[in-house]
Amino acid sequence: MLDACAPKSKPLLTIPEALEKIRLAIQPIQQSETVALNKALGRILAEPIYSPINMPFDRNSAMDGYAFASTNKPGQSAFTLECVGTSWAGRPFQGQLQKGQCVRIFTGAVLPPETDSVIMQEKVQVDGNTILFPEDTKIHQNVREVGEDVEQGRCLISPPKKLTVPDISLLASVGVAEVIVKRALKVAFFSTGDELVPLDQPLTSGKIYDSNRYTLQSLLADVNITATDMGIIPDDKQLLEDSLVAASKAYDIVITTGGASVGEADYVKEILEHCGEVNFWKIAIKPGKPLAFGKIGASYFFGLPGNPVSVMATFQQIVAPALRQLAGESPSKALRITATCNSLLKKAAGRQDFQRGILTQDDDGNFLVVSSGVQGSNILSSLSRANCYIVLPSECTGVNVGEKVIVEPFSLLLGKVRI
Repeated sequence: MLDACAPKSKPLLTIPEALEKIRLAIQPIQQSETVALNKALGRILAEPIYSPINMPFDRNSAMDGYAFASTNKPGQSAFTLECVGTSWAGRPFQGQLQKGQCVRIFTGAVLPPETDSVIMQEKVQVDGNTILFPEDTKIHQNVREVGEDVEQGRCLISPPKKLTVPDISLLASVGVAEVIVKRALKVAFFSTGDELVPLDQPLTSGKIYDSNRYTLQSLLADVNITATDMGIIPDDKQLLEDSLVAASKAYDIVITTGGASVGEADYVKEILEHCGEVNFWKIAIKPGKPLAFGKIGASYFFGLPGNPVSVMATFQQIVAPALRQLAGESPSKALRITATCNSLLKKAAGRQDFQRGILTQDDDGNFLVVSSGVQGSNILSSLSRANCYIVLPSECTGVNVGEKVIVEPFSLLLGKVRI
């Protein structure tokens, strides 16, 4: 698609081209910090973690049953052994087994050193202290060996892994109490525009409530981010420039909404050219074409559109990957699936379109999607009803009922940056 507002109608950047420019421009942060394991969920690992112990630490039983030495088994015949004690989880058997003896044992309990096999309790017959083992008794079964799961000194997790619940469980199981992670990103955001009103003030003609800051606050609610709301900046060029320069000195990333278009009161691109650098401005995405990316001092800058649906879409498709890269996380792509579209969708060729949809799955496992309503970039109600984007490529000129489309579920997008 050509940019009709540009003097020589330069082609707009595609989303992959914009993301590649961002990838080349952004250098991940290097600073790290130590956090307690119970505060580490979702943080990005900065240094590899090695196991301080073997796991399991002792040979232990995988079943409730009886531990015995395989040398007591006489070929394929049934046999009896004398039970001389019990090994409990946390309270190992303290005696020494002789030939012809066994011990009662419970799941997770330490095996006596003289034993190498465990039979399930359901397979034996008990007569006082005499235990009858059946002829099909298997040896070397139901035993968890030392280091079977993790060997001491082995690398458990390597950076830049984002720590998950299973990771936390694994680290706790080997006694790791603290981890070294990337420090949290410092992000400042504010809205621009004379028309904006805080939520605690009544509306007057020509004014609208500022929903964008609440959108950004929610999208930035991540353990890897410290987000600062800098409020509403009116359409005052000098005040906006002063605010941007001040924020750039204290934050890793500055995000604004509004002021990135081509109106007389839209100053973002002009200010960025004056006090920083513009990497790109405008991309072939709908909603959200007027999007600026650049740098002010050491801080990266994103100027998002003013329409609320455009803010959501451009943040998720452009800003979120940049945040993940800056935070040091490995690159990842959002989950996309194929679904049958049961709505007629209108679209003009030229920009990749992210239309709001409602995704369902039928009893046979087939994915179905319908439009959630009017698709204007100011229509938040259809976004609230939606649970996915219907992703239409730039060359698409519409979708008929029954056609296959690509769908991006909100479950991996909305509410979190996923960094």
